[in-house]
Amino acid sequence: MSPGTGAALRLLAATVDAKAVAEIGTGTGVSGIHLLHGMRPDGVLTTVDPEPERQQFARQAFRAAGFASNRARFIPGRALDVLPRLADSGYDLVFCDGDRLECLDYLAESLRLLRPGGLVVFEGVFADGRTVDSGPQPAEVGRLRELLRAVRESPDLVPSLLPVGDGLLCAVKR
Repeated sequence: MSPGTGAALRLLAATVDAKAVAEIGTGTGVSGIHLLHGMRPDGVLTTVDPEPERQQFARQAFRAAGFASNRARFIPGRALDVLPRLADSGYDLVFCDGDRLECLDYLAESLRLLRPGGLVVFEGVFADGRTVDSGPQPAEVGRLRELLRAVRESPDLVPSLLPVGDGLLCAVKR
């Protein structure tokens, strides 16, 4: 994750005064640290990843960054198996950095999870410039194009595409 992307995540979490954030794709914890820095001091990050080893690494990174263990909830598993068990309208922000082939499903789950005025954010939507390249592309790029179209055309969302890192697609739920 680029420093600019991290700064944008921190700003977005602060903008919605996030107390509850869901993250799809824990990774090494870098994005989670940025989100936690932008969240309210009593906020909790719920992070979902199919790889428990990544979550253990992120847990250590959060602790090293000075966050108490009760600031993050780690749920191992596939996002599409875990997300349906999370509370409707219980989240201020949903950050999606998981399997790009599942991005449209993440959008549908995010709309259910977000409170009105909440924010959904997708990382990597430029796909290293491939989403705007007219040549043949892999299936994941086609899915990203579908995601961009769905967010742009949704009457339930107010979208913006931020040109930081590999692109952040952000949308506020009406």
